[in-house]
Amino acid sequence: MSLALARKYRPATFDDLIGQEAVSQTLSLALDGDRLSHAYLFSGLRGSGKTSTARIFAKALLCEKGTTSHPCGTCSHCVMATEGNHLDIIEMDAASNRGIDDIKDLIEHTKYKPSSARFKIFIIDEVHMLTNQAFNALLKTLEEPPDFVKFILATTDPLKLPATILSRTQHFRFKKIPQTLVLNHLEHILNLENIGFEKEALEILARSGAGSLRDSLTLTDQAIVYSKNFVDLATVTGMLGIIEPSHLEALLAAIMAKDTSKILDFIALSREYEAEMILDELTLYLKDILLQGSPTISPMIIERFFRVIAESKTLLALGSDGEFVLSLALFKMMESLEIKNIDAMIKSLENELKGVEISETSTPIVQTDVVLPTEVITITEDEIMSTPPLSKDESPTKTEAPQAEKKEEQETTTTTPKQIIPNEIQTENETQTQTEPVVEKINHYQKTFDTLVQKIYDRDYDLGTCFERNIHFKHFEDNKLTWESQAEDEDKKTLITHWGVINMFVKECFGLETKIVNIPKKKVVDSPTPSENPDTNKEKPTEINQAPHSDADTSSMLEDIEMKSSCIAPDAGDSEAAKEKDPSTLLEEPMVKEAIALFDPKKVRIKRNS
Repeated sequence: MSLALARKYRPATFDDLIGQEAVSQTLSLALDGDRLSHAYLFSGLRGSGKTSTARIFAKALLCEKGTTSHPCGTCSHCVMATEGNHLDIIEMDAASNRGIDDIKDLIEHTKYKPSSARFKIFIIDEVHMLTNQAFNALLKTLEEPPDFVKFILATTDPLKLPATILSRTQHFRFKKIPQTLVLNHLEHILNLENIGFEKEALEILARSGAGSLRDSLTLTDQAIVYSKNFVDLATVTGMLGIIEPSHLEALLAAIMAKDTSKILDFIALSREYEAEMILDELTLYLKDILLQGSPTISPMIIERFFRVIAESKTLLALGSDGEFVLSLALFKMMESLEIKNIDAMIKSLENELKGVEISETSTPIVQTDVVLPTEVITITEDEIMSTPPLSKDESPTKTEAPQAEKKEEQETTTTTPKQIIPNEIQTENETQTQTEPVVEKINHYQKTFDTLVQKIYDRDYDLGTCFERNIHFKHFEDNKLTWESQAEDEDKKTLITHWGVINMFVKECFGLETKIVNIPKKKVVDSPTPSENPDTNKEKPTEINQAPHSDADTSSMLEDIEMKSSCIAPDAGDSEAAKEKDPSTLLEEPMVKEAIALFDPKKVRIKRNS
């Protein structure tokens, strides 16, 4: 009688097991060393040899020569075990005998000694199908069975077993059988059967088994019948309904060559097959190319192709049209070739930068129309820090000798930093002052400042009106924007409230590194009448230009808000701080000390308010 290959060539000894060396070696050593357990659990993929191993192990336990890893195969016990009719080997299918009553019958059998053999062996296949009540009934017997009872449990899903069952057994895990071992075993069997074959066809059969030797043997049986005793590539691909590797090779060549017409021809050919199958076969083919190290397709390109295939399989899972998804995937694979790799981008950048000198700073150099003086003018450090450079026409009418300047630097007069007047020139006795007007130059950053004003207008019309009315552009250099502010009362509060918006637009127009230098400019105050102020001989200036200070890192644009607790607030009321202070003690005031430490001025002058 003809038998299926899977049954005809079932392993009869531990040496015949394919791909399960760890399991066969452990069981063999346990048999030879007489270190046996009362319960074993075999788990793994279908067709990986669990049931065959259980039968071999049972035969090894019952052989007349004793427990050995190599049973004789000729004694009565070995013959009956091989034929499957031994009375002391009880095989039970838990899928059809899964209830508590079936387990009660099994437990009842464990009470009786074996009829003729050394042990009574219970093989329970697909044990995960038992009910919870059946598992609970089996627990006590499985934990402490009689000495002559051995349990061998087999399952494809060990995760469904209770932890109490797992803890009472020795667990052996059967792994997937490698494709190379399956291929060698198929070649061996077909040679024994005197059947011709093509190795490429057997590779497809071994791969289709997905690690199950029984599945591969079943497909081989089918291929033998379909191919009339010659297993070739065309027969196997036609039988399994998969596309031939030669078509995939031509497809990838067309994609690499960006031959649209050949890709369309393949799409027309693929209507006979399932789109998902083609994508799977294409993935396997790309895997083979990667492992073979083909120079035609780089790993980076293979990775892009795989991403496209994975996305296409997601679309198929949503129920999309298979032919359309396949067409889209193939054209996306062709388009992915346009993406440059990192090495090509680096080389291209290096070629572009050849001969180009890159400066260390990226600050733009702005050339302004400055008229250089015809003669060298020597100025002091104080003049550089406090007075902007003046053109020849704007030079002061009175000049001082260098000796007088040095003498003036050594003087220790005091005043607060905010009261320094940069355009003030003093004589030797410091009794007269003269303020020279500074002619504003036309700055090419004025247009940028106008853009800033327009942006503020676009954001808030009222804020833009207030800003344009009170803020006047002076100049911009070294990432410092200098302006004058005449804001008072409500306008001042409005600008302070919306300072965040103004600062944002300043950095947007002038750059992120821009710092703001604000020069408060008070409006003209009418001089009092002689009756109101008897000090009529004192000259009161109409405008006071305070020294600029940087407030780019603060949350407010105007930091000179008068506080009643301040020693320099003249309108503080009747508070102690409002009283007139002795000029000799002003330097000891905490706020003045902080200001001096902050601004580090070269000279500090104390000036009495009129």
